[in-house]
Amino acid sequence: MLLLLLVIIVLHVAVLVLLFVSTIVNQWLVGNGSIADLWQNCTIHGSPSSFRCLTSSTNEWLQSVQALMILSIIFSVLSLFLFFCQLFTLTKGGRFYLTGIFQILAGLCVMSGAAIYTVRYPEWHSHEENLSYGFTYFLSWVAFPLAVVSGVIYVILRKRE
Repeated sequence: MLLLLLVIIVLHVAVLVLLFVSTIVNQWLVGNGSIADLWQNCTIHGSPSSFRCLTSSTNEWLQSVQALMILSIIFSVLSLFLFFCQLFTLTKGGRFYLTGIFQILAGLCVMSGAAIYTVRYPEWHSHEENLSYGFTYFLSWVAFPLAVVSGVIYVILRKRE
């Protein structure tokens, strides 16, 4: 049982790290000396180590992606906190429903945010810019199934002594 709890906690922390990195790091779109993410657009200015950054567009869809990514982090942190609370207060044989629901919500939020970004980014950047998706975009898509699987494990899990 202790090993199972350790695996679940490691999976949850891995999801949290993926969510934080995909939300914070500036690599959602890369190419042609420019980098874009949810918060700012940067272009190489002079030397390769010098960037000129501007805040991202105020498009409604981009703001919804920002909000969904932040919500996914909040739901995942709440889920981890609830797991530890329920671990010590739940009766024997009880299930971690609330923890699982919050983790599944985190997965659905990150999936929705990444899907909106996938569909709408051509409106923000023209096709002539020759941009491709960066690693943090893919991390957000990896975080989605891991968060959902983690949430399902929480729902199935029963507390033992």
